[in-house]
Amino acid sequence: MAEPAGDATVRPGLTPFDVTVMVVSIVLGVGIFQTPSLVAQHSGDATAFVLLWLLGGLITVTGALCYAELGSARPDAGGEYAFLREAYGRRLALLFAWARCAVTQPGAIAAAAFVAGDYAAVVAPLGAYGPGVYAFASVVLFTLVNHVGTTPGKWVQRGVEGITVLALLGILIAAFTVPAPPAPAGTPQATSLGGTGLAMMFVLLTYGGWNEAAYLSGELQDARRTMARALVVGVLVVVGVSLAINLAYLHVLGLDGIRESDAVGAAMMRAVAGSTGATITSVVVVLSALTTLNGLIITGARAYYALGRDVAAFRAIGTWRQRGATPANALLLQGAAAAVLVAFGTVTRVGFRAMAAYTAPVFWGFTLLIALSVHVFRRREAGGGGRPHYRVPFYPVTPAVFALGSLWVLWSSLFYAGWGSVVGVVVLLAGTPLLFLEPADRRR
Repeated sequence: MAEPAGDATVRPGLTPFDVTVMVVSIVLGVGIFQTPSLVAQHSGDATAFVLLWLLGGLITVTGALCYAELGSARPDAGGEYAFLREAYGRRLALLFAWARCAVTQPGAIAAAAFVAGDYAAVVAPLGAYGPGVYAFASVVLFTLVNHVGTTPGKWVQRGVEGITVLALLGILIAAFTVPAPPAPAGTPQATSLGGTGLAMMFVLLTYGGWNEAAYLSGELQDARRTMARALVVGVLVVVGVSLAINLAYLHVLGLDGIRESDAVGAAMMRAVAGSTGATITSVVVVLSALTTLNGLIITGARAYYALGRDVAAFRAIGTWRQRGATPANALLLQGAAAAVLVAFGTVTRVGFRAMAAYTAPVFWGFTLLIALSVHVFRRREAGGGGRPHYRVPFYPVTPAVFALGSLWVLWSSLFYAGWGSVVGVVVLLAGTPLLFLEPADRRR
């Protein structure tokens, strides 16, 4: 897996538009077609359902504002790893890098691959293990595309996302304009604090992925001035589109119809346009999931690269290949880890929901620390540190809202998400020996 040292320098080759497209394509790729039914099952009525999506959107926007300050002040291909290293020290950052490389990123890639595989199997069945075959092939294909270079991966992302956005707009227009049977009224049901927290976990999973923009800050042109615009615009777009799609689900299916559907997007279009509409929607979901998959592969490999750059034992994955401007070895290792999870999910039939539980507590635990790091850096700034070009508005309320939201989802995922969350925490703890490894010389 060795690469010639060539050039270990990350160069800014991405525009703010590239980063905005990446945010939109990652977030709109998977959850909006999978999680609304899970959120509806824990919503007392239609009003509560909509309020959960609005609250999740608010938490997401506050998170984007916090990340915009962090990323514009310290652009680095390591993203969140770099934030944690500067705020809390090398050891915690190494534990995060392990968590991202072994838990959150392979799990997220595998989850996106499973969605693509499930819907591809609806269009062109390949037997009992067909979804797994499609998922595995997707991981391999998009890893190889990005291994060739960042530019091919970027253009694949732009092209597929353009098709997907147009298709989503078509679905929304059809949902609100094509005559359909009146949606049945939702049946009110009692909810608990734990159930509401679990619903919020799925809401934020749907909005999740915007944080991946942090890993592109080291490649973003003039990141100190453009990071905030690229990230915040992308998040506002995805929150708006997600709300519109959920209102379309309510309009066509009603709350009970959402609760009872495992493929709510296909169910909505079947009600509007019959089996042809369901098939078209399945194709759109495949394309959308593939954009998420490609975006996660692009951004995820940067965390592997950062780990190899800073730890001597992993030096082989810390090389930045000049030809193609890509962390080539990191991409291969990440692809192998995701492929293993896909194979496991295919054989055991655990699929998307187990992958979501596997990643949730680890992801939100570190996200809580990143939210608090805004306060850490502000205190240093007051003591004579550098002032960032962009500052989060309404400080300290904005990072406090983001921190409280992260804490709520962390608690909910630990106590209500099932055995997958326990496995994720165990894998995280298995990485503690990394804390005692020797650092590598900085080669940036």
